[in-house]
Amino acid sequence: MSNLYTAEATATGGRAGTAKSSDGRLDLNLSVPAGMGGDDGPGTNPEQLFAAGYAACFQGALGVASRRAKITLSDDSTVTARVGLQKTGLAFALDVELEGHFPGLTDEQALALMHAAHEVCPYSVATRGNVDVRLSVR
Repeated sequence: MSNLYTAEATATGGRAGTAKSSDGRLDLNLSVPAGMGGDDGPGTNPEQLFAAGYAACFQGALGVASRRAKITLSDDSTVTARVGLQKTGLAFALDVELEGHFPGLTDEQALALMHAAHEVCPYSVATRGNVDVRLSVR
């Protein structure tokens, strides 16, 4: 297996700090959501970053899955990722819902495509067996 790309980012100050990529394209303030006892400041948080990354990556995997299935996806198709943070004993865990919207496809076609993308998406592969990931269509 060969590495196609490596992203690098550094965080300072934890959930109420900053995160910056090595190339400077990402430079963010982080804030703790009120639901987690924070000040709900203007910054983003790790769950939002994970949701954005997973949604984008999964959309790319849908492109692969649709080409393999010879299905044309509408330019209006979307993937929404909802990432939850749960407390489990002394640890914390994530749960994810991926919701696809595919104009022109039946719910059955769309869900089959979601399952096919879930098999190839790097985020799905990385979380498999570790994170509860639910797939749905609207």
